[in-house]
Amino acid sequence: MTTFEGLGIDERLVRATTDLGFETPTAIQEQAIPILLSGTRDFIGLAQTGTGKTAAFGLPLLHVIQPQRHPQALVVCPTRELCLQIVKELDLFKKYMPGVGVVAVYGGASIGLQIRDLKKGPQIVVATPGRLIDLIERKAIDLEQIEYVVLDEADEMLNMGFQDDIEFILKNTPKRESTWLFSATMPPEIRKVSRKYMKEPAEVTVGKVNTANKSIDHQFYVTSAHNRYETLKRIIDFNPGIYGIIFTRTKIDAQEISERLTREGYDIDALHGDLTQGQRDKVMGQFRDKSLQLLIATDVAARGIDVQGITHVINYELPDDVEVYTHRSGRTGRAGNQGICISIVHSKELYKLKQIERINNSKFHKLDIPSGKDVCRKQFFHFMDKLLSADISHGDYETYVPMLAEKFAEVSKEDVLKRVAAMEFDRFLKYYEHAEDLNFREKNRREFNDSPDQGRKRDAGRGDNRKDYRKGGGYSRLFVNLGTKDGFYKASFLQFILDMSDLKKEVLGKIDMKDMNSWIEIEKGAAQQMIRSLDGKNYKGRRIRMNDADTGGGRKPRKGEA
Repeated sequence: MTTFEGLGIDERLVRATTDLGFETPTAIQEQAIPILLSGTRDFIGLAQTGTGKTAAFGLPLLHVIQPQRHPQALVVCPTRELCLQIVKELDLFKKYMPGVGVVAVYGGASIGLQIRDLKKGPQIVVATPGRLIDLIERKAIDLEQIEYVVLDEADEMLNMGFQDDIEFILKNTPKRESTWLFSATMPPEIRKVSRKYMKEPAEVTVGKVNTANKSIDHQFYVTSAHNRYETLKRIIDFNPGIYGIIFTRTKIDAQEISERLTREGYDIDALHGDLTQGQRDKVMGQFRDKSLQLLIATDVAARGIDVQGITHVINYELPDDVEVYTHRSGRTGRAGNQGICISIVHSKELYKLKQIERINNSKFHKLDIPSGKDVCRKQFFHFMDKLLSADISHGDYETYVPMLAEKFAEVSKEDVLKRVAAMEFDRFLKYYEHAEDLNFREKNRREFNDSPDQGRKRDAGRGDNRKDYRKGGGYSRLFVNLGTKDGFYKASFLQFILDMSDLKKEVLGKIDMKDMNSWIEIEKGAAQQMIRSLDGKNYKGRRIRMNDADTGGGRKPRKGEA
């Protein structure tokens, strides 16, 4: 069994890792540290988040730096949160190395105080790209004597648009002995940087590039687009011990969903680009100390977040990029713990899951959205477990037992339990008493796990029932008096009706456009919202008429209208 001592690191670092309870190195640490201890070899390390990459480069850095009081090593990372996390871990590792200084420089904090810290002559500087370039231009930091440059979460930095900044930094460290690049994925841009600025780098890959963490269970639920929010609520309620991050595509979605869930009593807050640094720090502090059970965030806002113990990641909508999915899911299942990544999808998005499965070499498990009774049952048993495990060893409860016994003398044990359950679950029972089935059940679509041949055989057995299904199943057919003569082509018409109705494109089926009129297939649950949004409005001086083509519903045309 390999030990940290066996890797050859400084005895003082071995003592520090022992104090931290580190017994054996992780795979990336075991393979990277012996290479990096020489300090003269360029290096690329590919491993998922949560595999111990900070120690993989931090321990060798602390081993190779000299006692001279000037910056010798530079660690560049994408976000303030990751910057502070790296410094925190390095401080723990250098516990028995009192002469070593580590300084963090990042945006959103006083640059004057950071300049003062740099004047003290730290050996290691951990920086975000923007603030580092600001300091370089102010001549507040001298990179002439930098010997080691570490690019941590390089793919994240490139995704955030920092490629030019990274190249600027590398150009301004002309005397570096080696460059160490750590990343979860290997996009072409990283290869380009490595070829340009690194010389025959040693490369270590732990697992396959883009391969999902095996400690994560990838699950998905299929629902109608207009039921996403209710599905999200039901998933949260079905997992009463959840401590997780919900990802949205936009900051508007993040804020709106956060506000709705907060009004309904959930411990949640949003993290997005419109927050000030102070607001962001407050939200992250509350999430880390578990005052918040849930954090809802955009991908950009969540970059660099490393919080231990996250049980669930929920994709409110799937990202377009497989690498983004990998980063999202990597927030859970860390340090050997099990985690769950849940995706809420529309049937039209199933191809994306297949794509992620193929590229990540992972397996998705389709689950039915829990019924209202399932949620109540799960919450009830969770409460019973909490009740039975309640700590009654502290406090003078014995004093009150006689009074309680007298008060409940005429009440049976069963009635006491019923009253306790009623107090705790009245809201859940009322809310879920007549809860609808949120599962999307489009019978004539191939199931997610079908092969194309299986799907074709089943469809052939059913016959061509597409029209019958649309009319009698989950879709309505709307008529609207707009067509190509109004200057629309299909893409612009689609965008127009979605903008007007504030609906997502997933609710739509086939659109059939004619010169003067169009017919739109739409999920039944969203049909009335579209009619209300368009019917009676004006477009270029013409009043829009929209109704349900199957029932004739909607506003009747006024005299003289088309």
